Amino acid sequence: MNINILQYESDIWKTADFLRGAGIKESDFPKYMMPYFALLMVESRLIREAKRLEEEIGRDNIEDFVEMFQLEGLGYNDYVIRKNKSLKDICKNDKTFDVDFQSYLESFDPETKYLLGVNKGTEEEKFLDISGISGLLKKKRILFETVKVWSEIDLTPFDNSEITTLEEHIKRKWADISAETAGEQYTPDDIISLITELIVTKFEDNGKFLTIYDPTCGGGNLLFGVEDKIKSDLPSRPTATYGQEWNDTLFALAKIESRFRKDTYIEYGNTITEIGKFYDKFFNIAVANPPYGVDWKGYEKDVKNDSTERFIALPSISDGQFLFTQHILYKLNEDGFAVVVHNGSTLFSGDAGSGESNIRKHFFDNDWVEAIIQMPTDEFFNTGIYTYLWVFNKNKPADRKDKVILINASDLYEPLKKSKGKKRKQMNPDNRKEIVKAFTDFKDNAFSKVFDKWHFYYNKQSIMLTNVDENGKYIEMPTKVNRAGETVEEKSIKLVPTKIEVTSDNNTTTYTDFEITSFDKSKHKSLQDYFNDDIKPTINAIDYKEQDVKVFTKKATYWYDQDKETIIEEIKGEQTELGCGKIVIKSAFKKATKTKDASIVITVELTKDLQKDYEIIPYSPDEAINQQTIDDFMAKYITRPFEYVDNVIGVEVNFNKVFYVPEKLRTVTDIQAEIEFLENELANLENELGL
Repeated sequence: MNINILQYESDIWKTADFLRGAGIKESDFPKYMMPYFALLMVESRLIREAKRLEEEIGRDNIEDFVEMFQLEGLGYNDYVIRKNKSLKDICKNDKTFDVDFQSYLESFDPETKYLLGVNKGTEEEKFLDISGISGLLKKKRILFETVKVWSEIDLTPFDNSEITTLEEHIKRKWADISAETAGEQYTPDDIISLITELIVTKFEDNGKFLTIYDPTCGGGNLLFGVEDKIKSDLPSRPTATYGQEWNDTLFALAKIESRFRKDTYIEYGNTITEIGKFYDKFFNIAVANPPYGVDWKGYEKDVKNDSTERFIALPSISDGQFLFTQHILYKLNEDGFAVVVHNGSTLFSGDAGSGESNIRKHFFDNDWVEAIIQMPTDEFFNTGIYTYLWVFNKNKPADRKDKVILINASDLYEPLKKSKGKKRKQMNPDNRKEIVKAFTDFKDNAFSKVFDKWHFYYNKQSIMLTNVDENGKYIEMPTKVNRAGETVEEKSIKLVPTKIEVTSDNNTTTYTDFEITSFDKSKHKSLQDYFNDDIKPTINAIDYKEQDVKVFTKKATYWYDQDKETIIEEIKGEQTELGCGKIVIKSAFKKATKTKDASIVITVELTKDLQKDYEIIPYSPDEAINQQTIDDFMAKYITRPFEYVDNVIGVEVNFNKVFYVPEKLRTVTDIQAEIEFLENELANLENELGL
């Protein structure tokens, strides 16, 4: 790369001086600058290609020259190609500038005018809006001065890759000041290099065609950057790139550049809702840095009605990055390889059975995950968080089947001498070389560890615990013989109450009527209303643990002893501890029948005090071993009676647990020595002060 390309970064930002002076707020700078930067990109490429063609065929016959140029399919501008004039030439005369600039814009080919937004009305679809922005700058009386500064920036000496690099530096600054870039993380060049270096380890330089796909391509820096580096490392392999973007202005920039690159196809649209773009294409390579932390609520209906079966599960509505990843895996061919940038939430967010966990499980079940690499913090332009490279391979070599390598590259960086937004670190070639070597060696070292994929699975085993009293006893239910001749346990002990006393705050309420058939018609329209408005809320409010509740039957009295956590049964003054349990008081409305009037019935039952809980237990793909692992865990850690309920298999990746290094504790001797030293120091100080 010609290092001088970045000298124009400061020149481009000089154009903002006019915007600032005209009272345009900083957050609007991108809107006012993007169209002219795109214009500069187009013109520089047209001029460069025209010079190349001129060297090949000359300009003696201008009509032949123009025809040949148009056949190249790069776009066209009559001022630039036929008249050999540039934006800089137009800016030499301020008196004719307005007319010349308008003619210059109208001299572009229809597609370029469409992308730039030349002469688009206020209601028309447009990606950039150069005519509208120019009109606003003219109203501010700074149009000529602004365009003149832009025209003095000469990008013609630089190739596509170099201009892409400059473009991303400018877009990064726009992202820093714009409030409309939530979730957009521009991929820096050092990460693009790392991604490419990982990719080329999987492909031979054998002359076969490679297709590269980015479903969230933005302005194209990751997609085009990877392609350029692959061409450098694998010069015998022809490539074609395919990208899709939903952001209007970024699509326009990528689309404009695509015409100056061979076999490059950029489509406009939302990848998640518009599967029609490249619907029949499946790719060798996919790269992406999809937006994260951005919700997909606006597309929920489309996603849930998607008929492609690419979404095996749905992540949280607040973060759609796993939707893009599922799409990427769907679009990879059977030998495909992908590297996708994510934040940390995709590693562990969501419980077993959740959308995120099921998506991870789907990836691991299919054995597509080959590596996950933790990047340093402060590596990206507008976020300081940890980021991760998910490395997917649909055709892992035999020795890597059902295995995954975790690479902790968080300490492999060098600090930047000058921060670029929030980017304060970068990976130099040596750092990247270490990571790629760890990936290719595929064995444990100081910062990488290889695991069977099953290591990341776990059982979430739900159980129904029976609570017990201080003596470990719980209320026992009577048994009965069912129709199959089996002895089964009843769910409750049904009491026939004669009286219920509920004491709370020294006030006692007594209930004696347990089948109510009458009501106060002046207060309630019907017995049903009486039940809904009065009886049901009152009964539901009774709490046998918080209140003193006594249930009287003809033979016995029952209550709950809070201190002993047991139900007491008293018969003729003799008390028996039945064990931990619940006193359940219910009310029900019974509709009238042919033989009975409508009534309200209050019942009492004694039941076990059950509590649903779950345990997280290591997983084995062998069903018998897995069940034995669960049983052994329960025998070791669960002391109360329980029954198995359901078991859900989850998947998560925890870098902190894998690479955690405990802090080395000081010895007692060292601590005592320091205490003695401090005591001596304090004594000396007291002596000096005469205390």
